[in-house]
Amino acid sequence: MTTDDERLRRTARAWDDAADGYDAYFVPRFAPWVELAVAAVAAPDLPDGPVLVPCCGTFPELDLLVERFPDREIVGIDLSPGMIERARERAAGRPRVEAVVADAATLDPRWSGRCGAVVSVFGLQQLPDPEHAVRSWLDALRPNGRLSIVFWPEVTETDGPFALLAEVTGEHLPAGDDDAWEDALAATVTEHGATLERDELPVYPMAHRDAAEVFDAWASSGPGRSLVLSRGDAFVDMLRAEFLRRAPVGEWRHRPRARLVAARR
Repeated sequence: MTTDDERLRRTARAWDDAADGYDAYFVPRFAPWVELAVAAVAAPDLPDGPVLVPCCGTFPELDLLVERFPDREIVGIDLSPGMIERARERAAGRPRVEAVVADAATLDPRWSGRCGAVVSVFGLQQLPDPEHAVRSWLDALRPNGRLSIVFWPEVTETDGPFALLAEVTGEHLPAGDDDAWEDALAATVTEHGATLERDELPVYPMAHRDAAEVFDAWASSGPGRSLVLSRGDAFVDMLRAEFLRRAPVGEWRHRPRARLVAARR
């Protein structure tokens, strides 16, 4: 049985390998959701304090956060040194910005009750205990501080490449972790003393040159990289052949949905 520590180490290594490709391929495609997450914390009455970005990856939120909060400390946190290396490149020359390698799910106690906002985009669904992470992020907020989370839910689309990836991998892998935390997420927020302000399923268009491009990006620069490390190239090559056999030919456009949860402490 894989322990949480082993899973986290493998996840960190996978994202180390994927960092450059993720920044080039997925960051531009995910930009609308990043903009939505940042806008959700930009309240006129936001209290003083740093803005934390757990699961920051290569820190695509940074430019938008600096634009909205030029006088605040902004701190990105990620378990992957490779991702943080890219994040630090993005933060270079900005003395009030820091990117640190640390556990984004259990924040350092030094942040407790100090932060004006916490923003996290597309990291929550990868964590071993998402509900614990959300409680930790809420604990970092000052009174009236804002939390904004965007993540991929269990079902992002009913057709399209993400749906086909889930279908193909699901046929060859054991069932994943229990997704009951998604159903309980709103209650997790309110039971931890926060006010839920938004719970939405924002949809944006995405395009890929063809099926091979999207699969190869997923396997080398996305969440599939962890599967390459755990199951090997031959297994992923088999998945690729099956994916391409079922996929349409030519450019592939789709409209995946993420989930936005925004709350006030």
